[in-house]
Amino acid sequence: MKAWRFYQFNDMRLDDIPEPTCPAGHVLVEPLCVQPSVTEAQLAKGIPTLAFDRIKRRLETEAPIQLFGHEFCARILEIGPGVGGFHVGDRVAARAKLPCQKCRLCLTERGNLCRNGPVIGFDLPGCFAERAILPGIALVKVDDRISDSEAACLQSLSDSVAAVETAQLQIADTVVIFGQGSMGLECLQIARLSGAGMVITVDVREEACQVSHNLGADHALNARTTDVVAAIRDLTDGNGADVVFECAGGSPKQGLAGHQTLTNALDSVRSGGKIIGVSWFGGPLSLNIDLFRERSLRYLFPDISTQAHLAHTVRLVASGRVKLAETITHVLSGIESVPQAFEITANKGVYKAINPAQVMIQS
Repeated sequence: MKAWRFYQFNDMRLDDIPEPTCPAGHVLVEPLCVQPSVTEAQLAKGIPTLAFDRIKRRLETEAPIQLFGHEFCARILEIGPGVGGFHVGDRVAARAKLPCQKCRLCLTERGNLCRNGPVIGFDLPGCFAERAILPGIALVKVDDRISDSEAACLQSLSDSVAAVETAQLQIADTVVIFGQGSMGLECLQIARLSGAGMVITVDVREEACQVSHNLGADHALNARTTDVVAAIRDLTDGNGADVVFECAGGSPKQGLAGHQTLTNALDSVRSGGKIIGVSWFGGPLSLNIDLFRERSLRYLFPDISTQAHLAHTVRLVASGRVKLAETITHVLSGIESVPQAFEITANKGVYKAINPAQVMIQS
């Protein structure tokens, strides 16, 4: 079969490799639609972010290796022993981070807290290939009302559900979301469903602001033309927002905001409020901890999304309560298009992309 493998950073090749066999506890699938996450697009270029050291070490010691491809929709071809609840022909999506099933947390039914297990696409081969082997414990069945393209977004949406759950919103809370890429737009919709009052979104791209407004933002602020901190203060009677989601930070090399949006989040949240850190910055930051203490601020990070979160996303999208199709702007055809999808995702501002670029592996 054909599969994309990395030889080093910035060097991915479409290789012919042996077709995998299906072991116990796993399923064999044919990927239908796959998208590189923004994190994967950065790592492919060697830009420090989440798991950079782990990927660097694997490239130095194991290359060529299959990497990335944890955001996908796939069809089951074969089911290994010990996997129940699925049938050949079912479409599935998966959570990326898996429990190790060996540690004390896992053995006491708290595997959702485990950080020791493998990650699909990082430690296990992902779906940038004609076939893939996936652990059964990672999977949920995709509802027939959900398209292949929408299903490839479910893993990201499950992380957004976990982020909003972590915020523990109160009814009518004022919410600000910096960054209106896929996760920012997802947090917008989930916050709405979770009882948020006024929702204010911020981006530097007019096309993203327009999509945000269409999906329910009360105010979609363009940071290139607006003093967003002053505008947020004005819209909240000088108090600031109850909860701020920071979804825009990261490497400026790929059009992300560095740490400026975190600074803006600090200036936009009310005293006693919460900042939910969704972004990955790729290195240490210097923060004024005394300011957090003085204003009784809470800087929280999302819990790992679980299989329950992922199953919930299926219900949300199938019922139409969360809309994903409006965010999907670039859909490519054929496994040969995978590098182009990485290029578009790495430079979304240049290509006017909202969601990561998708590849339809099976036409």
